[in-house]
Amino acid sequence: MPFWRKESLTSRKNGCHNRNLESLMEKFTNEIIDTAGLPQFEEVRFSKLHPLYWKVLLISECLYFSFLGTALFVASYFFEEIEPYQILIWTGFTALVALTVILSGIGFKKKGFAFRTHDVLFQYGVIATKTIIIPYNRIQHVALEEGLISRYFGLAKVEVFTAGGGFSGDIVIPGIEKEQAEKIKQLLMTKIQKQL
Repeated sequence: MPFWRKESLTSRKNGCHNRNLESLMEKFTNEIIDTAGLPQFEEVRFSKLHPLYWKVLLISECLYFSFLGTALFVASYFFEEIEPYQILIWTGFTALVALTVILSGIGFKKKGFAFRTHDVLFQYGVIATKTIIIPYNRIQHVALEEGLISRYFGLAKVEVFTAGGGFSGDIVIPGIEKEQAEKIKQLLMTKIQKQL
């Protein structure tokens, strides 16, 4: 085929492409969205964690600090050079325990979760409150997990995994009664299947 025929075919194709592009550009709009009219997630009523979960946290912290306290006691017994600093060490240890319990209490009170028509919300924080919002169409997998202490109190946690997430869930909702946790898992699995 002569080169001028090729050129005319190419220019004809480009002409069609340009007309299609112009047609699309005429239909394209980029209006300003009034943010005052958007729904506010702050107005959502969050469900709080089960009150027994506070006991789970306290027991977990007691176990952790028991091991740490035992290690400090053994170290102070076997290493004489630590002896002059014992008052400082045990004061610091006590302050650390008290601070951890206080911060855990604040964190426990701030945690909450909610399920809306199109997404799941999880609120948490200690000093500042953070809210994670995940649309159902991004959820890939849901897991239900029971820890040893949580199981004793009949509690479980629901982990929500999204595409591109890591090994731990993008949202981890602890301190839920096992029966309710199973219902939540079922709800989320149903939402995922509807999105497929």
